[in-house]
Amino acid sequence: MFRSLAIRNYRLFAAGQVVSNTGTWMQRVAQDWLVLQISGGSGIALGITTALQFLPMLLLGLWGGTIVDRANKRRLLIATQAVMGVLALGLGVLATAGHAQVWHVYLFAFGLGLVTVLDNPARQTFVVEMVGRRDLPNAIALNSASFQLGRVVGPAVAGLLIAAVGSGPVFLINALSFLAVLTGLWLMRPGELQPTEPAPRAKGQTMEGLRYVAGRPDLLLLLVMTGFLQMFGSNVQNQIALMTNNVFTAGAAAFGVAAAALAVGALAGALLSARRERPRLRTVLIGALAFGAVEFASAFAPGFASFTLLLVPMGIAFLTFTATQNAFFQLSVEPQLRGRVMSLYMLVFLGMAPIGAPIVGVLADAFGPRVSLATGGAVTIAVTLAATALLARRLGARIRLTPRTRPFLTVERARPAGAEGAA
Repeated sequence: MFRSLAIRNYRLFAAGQVVSNTGTWMQRVAQDWLVLQISGGSGIALGITTALQFLPMLLLGLWGGTIVDRANKRRLLIATQAVMGVLALGLGVLATAGHAQVWHVYLFAFGLGLVTVLDNPARQTFVVEMVGRRDLPNAIALNSASFQLGRVVGPAVAGLLIAAVGSGPVFLINALSFLAVLTGLWLMRPGELQPTEPAPRAKGQTMEGLRYVAGRPDLLLLLVMTGFLQMFGSNVQNQIALMTNNVFTAGAAAFGVAAAALAVGALAGALLSARRERPRLRTVLIGALAFGAVEFASAFAPGFASFTLLLVPMGIAFLTFTATQNAFFQLSVEPQLRGRVMSLYMLVFLGMAPIGAPIVGVLADAFGPRVSLATGGAVTIAVTLAATALLARRLGARIRLTPRTRPFLTVERARPAGAEGAA
């Protein structure tokens, strides 16, 4: 389960990520709560904040992947992580001084999104340079586990701190947490990395990545499924805030507990993914379908306790889907195209949130958070089933459901599509 940690460079990277991810999730909770407090509990304001943070990925994500394919990824990450720390510091100073307004949060969220255009594909593709292809699925899963460990600790600590001293100090703590990542990157031994040869600068490189994905029906259909899931189904963090504040009328500490419950499930899902030798298509589909089903059920939770309990299997399902799909994509593409393909993946994975978040916010304000949450789950179920049927048809595969025995879903491919371990 932890074999990638035997590699020194990855060990340094993972240690820094544990600290920084905790700070990042502390800031995410503080940001959501700050917006709700200064906007009078507006779901639309919360949705706009999320939209602005992910809008740059939607607009510039493909360009970012092209830059990453040309760059030294370690040096690029040092620059992007430093800028993200400065942004957290700036918002923290405003919030601590009591001068933060909604438009300030909008501005800093958009700035963070701009940096993410380069930081996300760089981090995704840097993993294989640290551990190699053999240990890549394990390292991706451990990255997810590190992220979710921060998601467990961060929201709980943030909820307590917000209740005690307000949101401002939480942003300042996150700014300090970036020092851990920067230290780990600085202490790495470049000679032990396995860098991908940078793609030479040339015209049409972004379109080359698009054409590659367009020629792969398995990747293309998974991207379409992910787009709908992210647009309607996975604005869960906002939904938790709205359910906690508007439905169950609980405070910041309860919001932290609910967010941590989702993260506990996600951490378990990441560790389970780390045990798998290779990514399989059936695991991606099962994870997405289970996530939609649990999300739909959680909309009808009668109380805060039952709602929080349902967030645990929801986290397991979502991380099973995301970690497996990430490894599936990275192992399925040519190395010199990995940055562009992963930027397209991250564009869909993160860039659909700007479209979905305001829609979810409008639904929540007009009909209540329960309706918006149930809608997200229903859309996820429908799109996953449709994608499963189309994948079977396009790949010449046969799908068998066996609810009483494992594996519960089997994808048997009649002809290969060029991806490793796809079924």
